[in-house]
Amino acid sequence: MAPRRRDLPGGVRAIRVALDTTPLHQSRAGTARYVRGLRDHLRADVVEVSFPATSRVRAVVADALWYPRLRAPDGVDVLHCPTFRGPIRSREPLVVTVHDLAVLKHPEWFNAWTRRYSALAVPRVARAARRLIAVSEFTERELVDLLQIPADRISVVPNAVEDVFVPDGPKAEGDYVLAVGTLEPRKNLERIARAVEGELRVVGARGWGGVEPPPNVTWLGDVPDGELAELYRGARCLVYASLYEGFGIPVAEALACGCPVVTSAGTPMADLADGAAVLVDPTDVEAIRDGIARATPPTPRRFATWDEVAARTLEVYTEATA
Repeated sequence: MAPRRRDLPGGVRAIRVALDTTPLHQSRAGTARYVRGLRDHLRADVVEVSFPATSRVRAVVADALWYPRLRAPDGVDVLHCPTFRGPIRSREPLVVTVHDLAVLKHPEWFNAWTRRYSALAVPRVARAARRLIAVSEFTERELVDLLQIPADRISVVPNAVEDVFVPDGPKAEGDYVLAVGTLEPRKNLERIARAVEGELRVVGARGWGGVEPPPNVTWLGDVPDGELAELYRGARCLVYASLYEGFGIPVAEALACGCPVVTSAGTPMADLADGAAVLVDPTDVEAIRDGIARATPPTPRRFATWDEVAARTLEVYTEATA
């Protein structure tokens, strides 16, 4: 794909970056949000490189064959892989974003291929990167502790929140508790469902690990951001009692909308909430239930915009090419 010119004022040449947009073929959540936000807001010449990993088989092909051979087009200043999937050698300065290291900390939550691939590839890709971006200080510490990456090669750049997540606007009708996240083991949906008295609405795509929507929930699947914002505004609270996260975007979205939040203690979500959420033990159903009863509307919070995240990411590119 041809680059999209974004020259700076005064005729200064913008950095030319090859951005891996493969996650856009795979999901609307998490990493896909991150990729879209960067692609649309970077003040750089963005050259999109991607593999159509639209099925499990194609995803394996991407991991096994495409990523190891990934090379940016000629004339590119930096290659940015927005997940830990990337080449183990790169002729261009390589920047890698790490959202979390769940696959290394809890491989039992993932399928056999992902476990085996990640054990081999993740450490090598991380060490091949000239600069790494961690989405939280928690993830930065994990990179240092688990992979022995020097802290001076890591930049912490938190995720942004889309402009649609604001307190003013339509609210979804009904009396319900909300959970948001891909259906996967670490989202802890079974315990959350047991803790909720009344209706639990769940937003998120089907994932892996054999997780199915419990029979007593209203599963909405993926929804557009505008509808998700309405759900946050109308909910009694968001319950995001995940067992492990590197950031926790739904917590930020909910707080930006003024939605009460119940989330896991001792996690990046607790740091993100900064006193504005009820913190609970995610392994204790009664603690989650009590947290729901105690949740109250917070003062709406402001989080980073994608313009701000893109500007900080551009600084990382400059550091990588220095």
